[in-house]
Amino acid sequence: MKRSAILNQDLNEVIAGMGHGDWLLVVDAGFPIPNHVRRIDLALQKDDPDVETVLRLIAGDFIAEKVYYASEVPTYNKPLMEKVHAIFDCSVFDTLPHKQILTEAANKAKAIVRTGAFDPYGNIILQSGVDAPQWFSKPGLVVPNEYKDKV
Repeated sequence: MKRSAILNQDLNEVIAGMGHGDWLLVVDAGFPIPNHVRRIDLALQKDDPDVETVLRLIAGDFIAEKVYYASEVPTYNKPLMEKVHAIFDCSVFDTLPHKQILTEAANKAKAIVRTGAFDPYGNIILQSGVDAPQWFSKPGLVVPNEYKDKV
C-alpha cells in the first residue's frame, strides 16, 4: 500500500498528473462543476469532509505555488482565509471575484474536488508549482530569482 495519507485513487491520480501552472479546485458542496471538467466527489454529508480536511491532505502531496480564493472571503469567511494561509504558508496568495471562480476558473481547472462543506465562498484554487530544490539541484544550474527563497 502507499504511504501518504490520501487513499482516494482518483485524487492521487489527479495530483500525480498535475503540471506546472495547472489548477486544482477544492470546492464546497454547492459548487457548479462543469460537465467537461474531471470531478472528484468526496462529499458524504454536510461538512463531511470539510474544505480544511481535504486541503490539509492535499498539501502533504501537492506543491501549490499560488493559492486563490474569492475576493469576498476576507469579509464574509475570514476563518476559512486564515486556515488556507496556515495550510499553504509557503504559497503566494491572490483573490478572484467569486463569480469568476464559478465560471472561468471552473472551466480552466484540470480537476475539481467536491467536498461536503457548507462553507460560504468555500472554493479554493491551487496552482501547481515545482519542487524547486529538486529541479535546481544539479551542479552548474543557476536558480532564478523567483525560486531562490525555496532552494
